[in-house]
Order: sequence, then C-alpha cells, then structure tokens
Amino acid sequence: MDLLACLNSFVRTVDTGSFSAVAREMAASQSAVTRQIGLLEEHFGVRLFHRSTRRLTLTDDGARLLDHARRLLEDAAGIHDILGKQSTSPAGVVRFGVSSAAARFLAPRLPALFERYPDLEVELDVSDQRHDLVESRIDVAMRAGDIVDQSVIARLLGRENPVLVAPPDYLDRHGTPEGPDDLSRHSCIRYLTEKGQLTWRLDGPEGEVRIEVNGQLRANNIGVVGLLARSGLGIALLPVFTVIDHIREGRLRRVLPSHAMTGLPIHLIYPSRRNLPPRTRVFMDFVAEQFADALGAAQAI
Repeated sequence: MDLLACLNSFVRTVDTGSFSAVAREMAASQSAVTRQIGLLEEHFGVRLFHRSTRRLTLTDDGARLLDHARRLLEDAAGIHDILGKQSTSPAGVVRFGVSSAAARFLAPRLPALFERYPDLEVELDVSDQRHDLVESRIDVAMRAGDIVDQSVIARLLGRENPVLVAPPDYLDRHGTPEGPDDLSRHSCIRYLTEKGQLTWRLDGPEGEVRIEVNGQLRANNIGVVGLLARSGLGIALLPVFTVIDHIREGRLRRVLPSHAMTGLPIHLIYPSRRNLPPRTRVFMDFVAEQFADALGAAQAI
C-alpha cells in the first residue's frame, strides 16, 4: 500500500465530499479511490466514513486521522521541495574533507562552482590527518595513496606526480640544472615526511635516478615548501597540482621537465553510491574536472 497516496485520497475526499470528485481530479476510477480508502480502514482497523446515498461524513476515528494526515502530507511536500528540486538545481551543504594543499588549489576555483550552482554550499574540513567519514560527518574526502578501506567508494582523479620547480630569479642567479646530477650543487628545499626525505627519486628518459639533495631549508608542510620555493630560496619537488597555477603565471618554472617523481594516486572517497545526493555528485564532478585540467596541463609544460 502506498500510504501517502491513500492518505491524499482520504484528505481530498473529505475536502470534496465525494469519491467521484477525487477520481476526476486524479484521472482514476471511482472504484480505485474507494479501494484506497478501504485499504486505509483495513490498515488502521477503523471505519473512516459513515456512508449514505446522499453524503459522506467522518467517523470519530476519521476525524482524528484527518489532522495527522494533513500534517504528514504537508511534511512530505516540504521534503520534496527541499530535496526533490536538487535534480535540476542541486542545493544544500557538501562537507568536504581535504588536505591543506588541495584546499589551496581548489579555493580560487570555487567561485566557478557557485556560479553554476548558486544554491550549493561547501564546508571545507581542512586537515592533513585522515578522519573517519561517518564520525566526522564528511560527505566526500580527498585521499592520496591506495584506498584499502572496503567500506568506502573511491573515484580516481589521477596521480599527483611531483615535479621540480624554482622561481625564475633563483635560476637567473644560480643557473638552470641541465641534468639530475646538477641538483646536488643547488639549494633544494625538502618536504619532510615521517622518515625524512634526503633522496629524490626521479623518473626520466634513462629510467629512475636517485639524487642526494642538499639545502638549508626543509618543512613538513607542502604549502610551506611551495612558499619557500616561490620566495627564491631554492628548487623544490612538489605535487604538480600545487604548482600548476604558479607555473602558468610565471612565478615558478619547471626544472628538468623530462624528470618527475611517480606520485601517489589521488582519490575522492565517499561512504556509499546508493542515494548519492545531487549536490555531492555535482561537487565531485567539479573537483574531478579541476584536477583533470591541472594534471592535463602538466603534460604540456
């Protein structure tokens, strides 16, 4: 039994005072409307109408049901207004778990998202720590590395593929490296992982090469490494999406463009594919579009 449909027929029967009038409204037969009222009576175990040849009148049980039925139908209509319209105009809040580096990449691109979807809201949960999606009430998150959690759905965006970069003024002062071995004679700004990173492993035409790098600066935050590089303090090895805008604008220049590091895969992960809200779907499509543009542009520089 479709309870909402039956309740709607019940309310309209009360308002019109006639099964036949409701049948005309719904382009249905009078017997179909009568059957819906009968299903309600059977479901609740009560009689809803006193029937006579001239009129229908509510029983006491019918009168009690009427108020509840009206409220329930109003609530259902409200839910449809809030959620149903998202099929054409996604609305509401998307909570996005994202690293600080990816947040900086996406921030200047978000106006384009809101221009497309003016009723959309985005809440950025910026952290370089990995949090549980359900416990943190996160709709979708970005993760670097292989996804081993079988409870989430993963959508591959690409690979971060770190590239060597330096600002033009540094290269003007110290020269541009012509081969991987030249890096050992330059100031290299290192990103520190838990194990540290004294060796850069680069893939090039000759295969993998390992370079022992030197430099006075190191940091455990990708954004800070990028800032230090843009300040003219040396050469850095950074995920391509974090530097693509600076390269396009001329603030950074690729060093040894034939060499890069094979980076980690980047995924969007979310709890379930079932009943994925339109707002979450269009947000993920937008993020995927932005990363595809950045990673694709990297192939041309």
